[in-house]
Amino acid sequence: MAKTILILGACGQIGTELTLALRGIHGPEAVVASDIREGDSELMGSGPFEILDATDADAMEEVVVHYEVDEIFLMAAMLSATAEKFPDRAWNLNMNTLFNVLKLARENKISKIFWPSSIAVFGGTTPKEDTPQSTVMEPSTVYGISKQSGERWCAYYHRKFGVDVRSLRYPGLISWKTQPGGGTTDYAVEIFHEALKNGTYTSFLDRDTRLPMMYMDDAIRATIELMRADAEALSIRSAYNLQAMTFSPEELAEAIRREIPDFRIEYAPDFRQEIADSWPSRIDDSQAREDWGWQPEYNLQKTTATMLAELRAQAG
Repeated sequence: MAKTILILGACGQIGTELTLALRGIHGPEAVVASDIREGDSELMGSGPFEILDATDADAMEEVVVHYEVDEIFLMAAMLSATAEKFPDRAWNLNMNTLFNVLKLARENKISKIFWPSSIAVFGGTTPKEDTPQSTVMEPSTVYGISKQSGERWCAYYHRKFGVDVRSLRYPGLISWKTQPGGGTTDYAVEIFHEALKNGTYTSFLDRDTRLPMMYMDDAIRATIELMRADAEALSIRSAYNLQAMTFSPEELAEAIRREIPDFRIEYAPDFRQEIADSWPSRIDDSQAREDWGWQPEYNLQKTTATMLAELRAQAG
């Protein structure tokens, strides 16, 4: 019997592209998108969609039963910068949604879960260069605390109840298709729009703030590859480190200037600078490479060229 996949938070930055990618692989009817609001026309027109609050366990179970869902991708979350403004709401959304999905798996109502973690699980005491898979984790943000807690719960449910839950520590993500959702690395998307529109950008992070980043196509591919991997090959049931490239706002601006010579960048660091300063600059993802063959395809140069070309084409 063909499996059905449910995407929770399908209208977000990752969820939109993940839904379309999975529909391309499994067929439109095999992937049910859901969110608390409707998405763009491409998402809504490409397959089934349900208005669903992922914090409502009963409503979620109704959708799972109705569509005979086998796998859930839980992409609903409040990201780092927004979560600092609404800590109670962030904790409720980020944690209770995970418990709802883990409970369904524990009761054998679904067979597999993907839940995204983040480099926000690390903190100021974590080694900043080549951050190990297992290391000191003292997150200083609500988002990071929720993701670290979620990792521990995922590992616990796997060990205690045999739940097949899989996770990645996403770095900052860059996409031309959807707008960023309130994260500390959003500058790396905003800068491309402003470069083409105005020829200038004011960064909310300082010029030399180097962070791990990834082009969205790599992130989607990594997610799908992890979910396809043989369960016996996976040694990590908290969340895998994931790395593609590392750069600073100034290095990104220089890459853009190779395409737009007159582009200018200014700096006005805000509260997000403190968050960024607590995160690693480069992480060691050798465990993901060893366990399921992870390899990134996009570097800074390829990402920059692709983003500018796609945004120009989108603008007509």
